[in-house]
Amino acid sequence: MNFIAHIRESDKTIQTVEEHLLAAKELAETYGEKLGVKHLTGLAGMLHDLGKYSNEFREYILQAVNNPAAPPKRGSVDHSTAGGKLLYELFHKDNISRYKGVVAEIVGNAILSHHSYLQDFLNPELESNYLSRVRDKDLKDFEITKKLFFENVISEQDFHHFVNKAAIELEAFLAKDEKQLMFLTKFIFSSLIDADRTNTRQFEGNRTNEKTIDHEKLFSVYYEKVINKINTFKNDSNADHPINVLRTEMSDQCDVFAEKPSGIYTLSIPTGGGKTLASLRYALKHAKLFNKKRIIYIVPYTTIIEQNAQEVRDILHDSGNILEHHSNIIENENENDELQDGFMSVQQKLKIAKDNWDSPIIFTTMVQFLNVFYAKGSRNIRRLHNLAESVIIFDEVQKVPISCVSLFNQALNFLKTYAQSSIVLCTATQPALDFVENKLEINPDAEIIGHLDQVIEAFRRVEIIDLATNQTFTNEKLADFIEAKMEDVQSVLIILNTKTVVKNLYTILKERNIQASAYHLSTSMCAAHRNNILIKVKDDLLSKNKIICISTQLIEAGVDVSFECVIRSLAGLDSIAQAAGRCNRHGEKDIQNVYVIDHEEENLKHLKEISVGKQISKKILVDLNQDASNHGGHILSKLAMERYFKEFYTKFSSDLNYFIPGLNKTMTELLTANKNKSGFYQAYKARNGGVPPLFLVNSYKTAAEHFQVIEDLTTSVIVPFEDGKEIIANLNSDGSIDDLTRLLRKAQHYTINLFKYELDQLSKNDGLVSYLDGKIFVLKAGAYDREFGLNLENDSQLPLEYI
Repeated sequence: MNFIAHIRESDKTIQTVEEHLLAAKELAETYGEKLGVKHLTGLAGMLHDLGKYSNEFREYILQAVNNPAAPPKRGSVDHSTAGGKLLYELFHKDNISRYKGVVAEIVGNAILSHHSYLQDFLNPELESNYLSRVRDKDLKDFEITKKLFFENVISEQDFHHFVNKAAIELEAFLAKDEKQLMFLTKFIFSSLIDADRTNTRQFEGNRTNEKTIDHEKLFSVYYEKVINKINTFKNDSNADHPINVLRTEMSDQCDVFAEKPSGIYTLSIPTGGGKTLASLRYALKHAKLFNKKRIIYIVPYTTIIEQNAQEVRDILHDSGNILEHHSNIIENENENDELQDGFMSVQQKLKIAKDNWDSPIIFTTMVQFLNVFYAKGSRNIRRLHNLAESVIIFDEVQKVPISCVSLFNQALNFLKTYAQSSIVLCTATQPALDFVENKLEINPDAEIIGHLDQVIEAFRRVEIIDLATNQTFTNEKLADFIEAKMEDVQSVLIILNTKTVVKNLYTILKERNIQASAYHLSTSMCAAHRNNILIKVKDDLLSKNKIICISTQLIEAGVDVSFECVIRSLAGLDSIAQAAGRCNRHGEKDIQNVYVIDHEEENLKHLKEISVGKQISKKILVDLNQDASNHGGHILSKLAMERYFKEFYTKFSSDLNYFIPGLNKTMTELLTANKNKSGFYQAYKARNGGVPPLFLVNSYKTAAEHFQVIEDLTTSVIVPFEDGKEIIANLNSDGSIDDLTRLLRKAQHYTINLFKYELDQLSKNDGLVSYLDGKIFVLKAGAYDREFGLNLENDSQLPLEYI
């Protein structure tokens, strides 16, 4: 009798349990080799669907496929516990060896969690989700299941030999730093999730031999293209301009530095210094020399992704190998989808679509990076193993959310020490990221650019004019000021802190019929929409047309535009520095003015970090106003920046380790504390008068449920802008998994993120539709606007031909 792992939708071909387990084992081993733990990951792959060796599951899957109108009773079959239970019984019950016992816990947890998320070894109720499954749950016909496994997949003797090797790998890993065990557990879980889904996708598509990329060859070709691009600059008529000469020198320094071993380094190129090209040059050369598998750019906002990715595409002349991952389009990932495993449903197609960051070059956000390590759901963590053996470039690293600084440092330390990744912290304003308990293990002599003080002075192209110390502005007053400035300059960029004041100012200026093109930019627009606006902005700037652009902070990082005049609403010094980088960017003119104002109509109640940054910046401005020699003599000096970040992090010192008020614990304690430092463990001892029979007591599930990078959770929705309309029309088509993968990747450019109150208002106004069993949300045409993007009232007059 064949025991069934999956039944192919197209032709009802059966994939046997042994075929799937051995294929998943092989894939998981290739992922584990990156950390030297291939037996640990292979063990998870080999055991994850052990419970499918049962008549119960065989009957269940046949009934599900043959009677789709009458699916089996929910909760009728558990096939994910068996693998974890086998490890527990063999290596955790009697005569326990420490390393084999820990293997049983971390691999077993991954196995029993592969349809949900890693379980708590000890939860807030002082119970063990792990033990309740592997020790306490009774599995029908478990003895038969074990017998079939050892007969069909691996002999019992070879299995014990395999576990011995896994225990040796664990011992070697822990010899470096036992605090990193959490990351090893998550790496194993990531490898299992991706191996399971990848093999399922290959079986469903009836192909097993997918073409692999020769990374060394590809990166060599890319590197030559970058060098050719740089050589063309030498023939440019402006090649001898001091700023261009300095850009070339810094790019050359990146090239030389790429020959150093992997580590954590800083790249403090000033705004407008050619950071994207220089960092790409470093990454490609380093990847080529040190056999890295991918280059990953992490940026603070989705709004920067399309700009940087397009710049890289234009240089490399390749779009197929460059992935943009803006956000998770698929929402409401079920906590447990075990009962849909084995046959194709809408949810299963969405689950196994290729969404694992398996691309040579990736652009994504800080939110998505942190979600990989800490957020709930298997979709995020699936990508973790692909961060190994990579060059990872963090653009604008000063934007790491305050509550996540400690977690960010821990993740980077793991990637450097264990995952053979090289990390570049790339920004014009390096923050003090070691101002926390869990410090970043940054390399000695980490800075790639030499003589930084001289470089910063050489890039000085603007004068910061303080209009914030002695007055405040309303939008009406600001509009007057802009009108007056437009008599002297061709272009003005205004950057304000909230979408509401940006929209209102734009409306006021349009009503005044100022003789200039006016543009509005905010995160209420999808990436494709913003890109269209930015193309028009750049065309007007190039043509020297009169132009006014009003934007949220999205424009101040990663967008290559140069205005004659910039007005920045008061915020953190790093934001002011970024805004200044959009003025006279290429030194086209003599020193130009950047005006800093205090806007009284901005509501920063829910923007705590901007509010605190604004207060500290204002104090520094007041100091300079009283004595021009304070803080190094200007607002963006190195001394001023150091003072700003030190005070900023001090203000948030209680938040740096991600404190969870409801539990009165930090995320770090839940994830990495040993028994002596675990509050749950100590409470268990006090209540029960003894210790739990566990090596590990961490609370992975609880931590993930409390983790969110930004305070207010957002939901991604697809908008009916241009190609977005076609994407929406195709969502319910009965395409293949590959078709769905392509569709979801394309949809990244046509999404916006909505807060809960916005979702609620759209639902109330009938502006929202759900597709694919409620997993994907889309806006109706009336809920998207030509000028402002999102229209909560669902009464947009956007012409059909425009969308």
